[in-house]
Amino acid sequence: MNDPSTTVADITVDGTGLLCVTLLLKLRARIDGAGSGSVVHVIATDPAAPLDLPAWCHMTGHTYLGPVPDPHRDVYALRLTADALPTRPDAPWRPDARQARTRG
Repeated sequence: MNDPSTTVADITVDGTGLLCVTLLLKLRARIDGAGSGSVVHVIATDPAAPLDLPAWCHMTGHTYLGPVPDPHRDVYALRLTADALPTRPDAPWRPDARQARTRG
């Protein structure tokens, strides 16, 4: 696993003040079309983020890299994978069965 403290973000998603549900909606929209291997830094203030982001990565197949040291805010890193499970645009915590069928 990569050291999150050394990862440079290709994409930053600012979820300051958002609950994880809204943060995941924003994250999903922001990474739509991004290339495999892209590193995403997610700024999150929701106390559930340290649990929800790794769980979302596990569900989708993206790689959770962990917290990024930042003295001013909570930042988490993940790396996008080419074979990630598609999620629903309106509910990124749920697999998009229609897209999953068309991929295989």
